Amino acid sequence: MTRPTKTSAALAALATLATLTAVPPASADAPPAARPAATRLTNLAHLDWLSVEVAPPAQPRHTTYRLAQEPEVGVLWTYAEPEGDGSYRHVGGGDYDAATDTWGQGAFNADDVSRAAVVYLRHWRQTGDDDSRDRAYAMLRGLTYLQTSSGPDAGNVVLWMQPDGTLNPSAEPVELPDPSDSDASYWVARTIWALGEGYAAFAGEDPAFAAFLRRRLLLSVDAVRRQVLDRYGDRLVVDGQRGPAWLIADGADASAEAVLGLSAYVEAVGGARAGRARAALAKLAEGVAMLRGGDARAWPFGGVRPWALSRSLWHAWGSQMPAALARASRVLQDPALARVAASDSFGFDPWLLTSGGPDNGRMPTRGDASQIAYGADSRLQSLLATREVTGRRAAGDLAGVVAAWYFGANPAGERMYDPATGRTFDGISATGEVNRNSGAESTIHGLLSMIALDAHPRIRAAARVAEITGRRGTQTLEAEDASLSGDATVRTPASLWTGESLYGGTGYVALGDGGTAGFDVRTLGRSLVLPVLDLRPGSDAVTTLRAGRTVLGEARSGRVGRQGASPAAGALLPVTMARLMSAGATRLTARTATDGAPAKLDAVMVVPVVSRLVLRSRARGTALLSSVSRRPEHVVVRVAGRGRAVVRSYDRRGRLVAQRWTRARAVPVVVPAGGFALVMR
Repeated sequence: MTRPTKTSAALAALATLATLTAVPPASADAPPAARPAATRLTNLAHLDWLSVEVAPPAQPRHTTYRLAQEPEVGVLWTYAEPEGDGSYRHVGGGDYDAATDTWGQGAFNADDVSRAAVVYLRHWRQTGDDDSRDRAYAMLRGLTYLQTSSGPDAGNVVLWMQPDGTLNPSAEPVELPDPSDSDASYWVARTIWALGEGYAAFAGEDPAFAAFLRRRLLLSVDAVRRQVLDRYGDRLVVDGQRGPAWLIADGADASAEAVLGLSAYVEAVGGARAGRARAALAKLAEGVAMLRGGDARAWPFGGVRPWALSRSLWHAWGSQMPAALARASRVLQDPALARVAASDSFGFDPWLLTSGGPDNGRMPTRGDASQIAYGADSRLQSLLATREVTGRRAAGDLAGVVAAWYFGANPAGERMYDPATGRTFDGISATGEVNRNSGAESTIHGLLSMIALDAHPRIRAAARVAEITGRRGTQTLEAEDASLSGDATVRTPASLWTGESLYGGTGYVALGDGGTAGFDVRTLGRSLVLPVLDLRPGSDAVTTLRAGRTVLGEARSGRVGRQGASPAAGALLPVTMARLMSAGATRLTARTATDGAPAKLDAVMVVPVVSRLVLRSRARGTALLSSVSRRPEHVVVRVAGRGRAVVRSYDRRGRLVAQRWTRARAVPVVVPAGGFALVMR
C-alpha cells in the first residue's frame, strides 16, 4: 500500500520498499488452487486468499448496504510475508500487539479494499465469473462501511480497520490527514474510483445496489466539492509556474484515480443526468492536464507531473494521469485531454523505458530507483487507455514493452508475477533485490495488468519478450564525482530531500566564480546534455558547459520564478543545452561565472541522441529506439528471433511514419526526429 500524505505526495516516492518488523499472528492457510483457465494469465487465487469477511461492531457514522441482513463485509489483508515452506502469512500495517490483536495502523485499509473491488469488477465484466461478482459486491460493501456516512466529514473515508472490524482513524505512525476521514485524501479518490466502476457494473445487474453505490459516490463527490473544488479556478504559483489549486491532495496522481471512477459513472448514467459528478470530472481532469510539461528535449519530456507543488518530481506509482485523461476525453468529448494523454504516452514513456523503467522517484534524477507493480501497471493502463481513445497502434506496441516488466524486463531480471499462484512480488530495490512479500497492493496491480493483457492477446504475447539484452538511455553524472578545480566545493546537506525534490548521490557541488567540474564522457557518444541545478531567484550565476572546445550552452541559476506555494526555496531542475555533445567528445566541463552566491550543480543528465532498450525471448526479439534529435536518425540494432522483423517508426504524437519488414539480423532503422521506433521479430 502506498501511503502519501496530503501535504507531500512526494514523500512516498522517497521511501524504499518497506521491511516489516512486526511479529504477526499464526500463519493462515495457503492460497487455494487457481480459478482461471490455464490459457489466461489472470489468477485470482492469492487475492482471494488475502480477502476475508468481517462483522464490524456498531460504530457511529459507519454503515453499509443491508448491514442488518448481511452483517459481514469484505476486506483484505494489507501485507503477506513468505514462510519457510513457500506458503504465506497475513500481516497488517504497523506494530502488532498480540494482547489486543491490533496493529499500529490496522489489518485492512480502504486504499486496498477499493482497488481490490476494481480487480473483481473488471474480472467479472470481462469473464462473467460469478465468484468475482460476489467478491466485488462484498468489497464495495466493506469500502462503503469505511466511508463516513454523516456529519461534517461525510464522504471522507477512514483508512484503517482492525481485525475485529473496529476503525482506527488515527494510525501510528501518523498519516495525514489525521484523523484519516477529516479531509480529502488518496483514499477518498480511490473510493470514488471503485464506486464509479461499481455503479457501471451493477446498474443493469442489481439496480438497488447500484442506487446505493450512486448515493455513496455522490457523498464523496460532495466532500471533494467542498474541500477541493471550492478552489476551482485558483492558481498555485510554484517556482514561477502557475498550476491548479484544486487537485485532491495537490496531486494529479490522486485526482486521476478519482477521474477514472467519475468517467465510468458519467458514461454509465449519461452526461445529461450526471449533474455534479460530471462537473467534478471536468474540473479534476482540467487540473490534471495542466501539469503536463516539456518536450522531447526538455524535462519532463512531455509527461504529466504527479504533484502540483513540485516542478522537479515524477514517480511511477499512481501515474495513471494519461489513463484518466484519455477516458475523460471520451466521456466529456474533449479532444484536448486526449492530446495530453498522448504527449505523456508517446513522449515520456519511450524516454522512461530506455532510461531504466518505472522508478518510484525521478526527482529529477533517479533518486529512488526501486520499482513496484503499482508503477508498472499505471504505465500499462495509461498506454492502453491512450490506445483506445487515439486508435494509435504505437500505444499498444509500447504497452507490450511496459508489461514485460512482470516477466523479467526489470532491474532484477526476474519474473515479478507468477501465473501459477497469482502472486506479484512487492518490488525491486534500487540495487536489484526482489522483495518476495506479496501484499495487497502489488497483488492488485499485478492482476489489473494481467486482466488487461488477457483482453489484448497481441500485447500479452509481446510482454513475454522480456529478457533485457541491451539498454542505453539517460546516464546521470553526479557532480560530487567530478574532477573539481578553482572555486568548487562538494557540499553534503543535512538532508538530500529539499522539500520538493531530491539531490542525487551524496549532495551537490557549489561552483563559485571560475569553479569547474569536469566529467569523463568518452563512452557516452553523441548526446543531449542537461545539467541539473538548484535554481534560485535573483542568482547571477551562469554555468557554461563545454565538450572539448565546443560550447554546448549555458544555464542561468536565476532563471526561475518566485517560490510561491512550493515547499522549498528554489527548484532542482534540468536545463537543456542548445547544442548536442559530439560522438568524439572525451571531456565535459561545467564552469561558473558569478559575482554572488555559487551555482549549485547536482548532476548532469546525458541523453543519447538515440536511446535504446533491446529485449528477447527464446524465439522473439523487441527493440525500442527513442530520439531527442531534431532530424531523422539512422541506426542499426540487432534483434533476436526468427523470420521477418517488422519495423515501425512513429512521430512524437504516436502517428505511424513508416512501416517495413526485413529478415536482416542487424536491422537498419530510421528514427523520426523527436520520435521513436519499435522493431519486433
